[in-house]
Amino acid sequence: MKGVMIQGTSSDVGKSLIVTALCRMFANEGRKVVPFKSQNMSNNSYVTKDGKEIGRAQGIQAEAAKIDAAVWMNPILLKPRSNQDSEIVYLGKSLKTLSGKGYRDSFYEQGLAVITQSLNQLKSEYELVIIEGAGSPVEINLKDRELVNMKVAELADVPVVLVADIDRGGVFASIVGTLELLEPDERQRVAGIIINKFRGDIGLFKDGIDWLEKKTGLPVLGVLPYVENHMIDGEDSLSIDNQFAARKKGNLDIAVIQLPFISNYSDLEPFLYEEDVSIRWVKQASDFGAPDAVIIPGTKSTINDLKSLKDRNLNLLIQNHIENGGYVVGICGGYQILGEEIIDKAGSDTGILNSKEIGLGWIPGKTIFYEEKETVRAAGVYHENTGLSPDSKLEGFEIHLGKTILHEEECSLLSLENGKEDGYFGRNGQIIGTYLHHLFHNDVWRNTWLNLIRKSKGLPSKEITNISEYKDKRYDEIAERLKEHLNYELLNDIINKWCPK
Repeated sequence: MKGVMIQGTSSDVGKSLIVTALCRMFANEGRKVVPFKSQNMSNNSYVTKDGKEIGRAQGIQAEAAKIDAAVWMNPILLKPRSNQDSEIVYLGKSLKTLSGKGYRDSFYEQGLAVITQSLNQLKSEYELVIIEGAGSPVEINLKDRELVNMKVAELADVPVVLVADIDRGGVFASIVGTLELLEPDERQRVAGIIINKFRGDIGLFKDGIDWLEKKTGLPVLGVLPYVENHMIDGEDSLSIDNQFAARKKGNLDIAVIQLPFISNYSDLEPFLYEEDVSIRWVKQASDFGAPDAVIIPGTKSTINDLKSLKDRNLNLLIQNHIENGGYVVGICGGYQILGEEIIDKAGSDTGILNSKEIGLGWIPGKTIFYEEKETVRAAGVYHENTGLSPDSKLEGFEIHLGKTILHEEECSLLSLENGKEDGYFGRNGQIIGTYLHHLFHNDVWRNTWLNLIRKSKGLPSKEITNISEYKDKRYDEIAERLKEHLNYELLNDIINKWCPK
């Protein structure tokens, strides 16, 4: 199988976006292209059609490639649960939780085996693979047992393109330094350089290109522009500030509680495309202000993040907000936090059997954590007791260990197609909880909820902003824009003429 690996001089240089764009470029040419990342560390997940969990970036890249996502595209997903430990999701299923040292000491050979297995599976189904690296390929303290960069390029036997972020500064040093720290055989695998996130007049950078090509002996395959509002979901916490910072000021102020172990913050991205909505992160009490609505997002460590929220006195501010008529939505872990009590029966959230924590008490029910994680795509309609139109179908996905039990007389938010009920709908929509990730990616629901807030402020209702269909068009737009600044012909030559060793 032919392919190329996109590696970076550091994290957040734009590897995921470039791989996404390349997948769409090749797919638009009719080629059977597939994305691959051996090991992802992220609490942003994607649920495949068969209910398996992979990194969100690879799910998005599969969409760009016009194929269904599968576990072979991201066989290892590490989901941080604390500063020391991560849950290992292995071929889409939770395997165990290990410390960083424990993972390096005990998992390396198993990791190599599943990466090799995954590459062989993709080779049997596709003609071209676009591989994404992680971090930097020259983390000296990690290189002897790394599973994400040059070792993967060696296993797949593909050329490497090195990407650097000019926006953060030091681009020449980061490129030359990275190349200098590679072993000779690794250095020979690097076939080109891409400069990403360029702003301004490209003509002023010509001397820089000439210098790089002379110094490194490698072609600069492109100087890619900084792409605002690309609408490609972020992969990790480093992209939160980039995606949500310096946004417009709107009539509706939505505050999102920034939890230490936040997960699936892609739930919030649709708000960026509502003209009258301002969305911002709340890290501490002084950030809270007077929002119209508060969202408590998902978390990989519900009890720890609930304690953190209390330590910052944000629980008192949320209480005051609700008592004064403000809206609040809890998604997954946020839903659990809004309840009366959380009981970690299996120790699957904290590692401590039967540990308990009192919740914020605004949703009448308790959450119990069990051993088995529920990972499933879900769809349904508004519960009949909400008073909302039952004709609107909502879709999303669930990833959670805890099960929330409401008091019998309370109203669920959704009636699901599988016959179950989900979530909580209280005070005519003022307080909402749900396990359904990507709830707000449903255009009709998002519009319904925002119009409730607009009405409470005496503002006129607005028509639906349709972003669902727009996203696929954005894949084409991003691919075309980056292709304009990329030596696509030379990149194709590098891929097609690479001689397997």
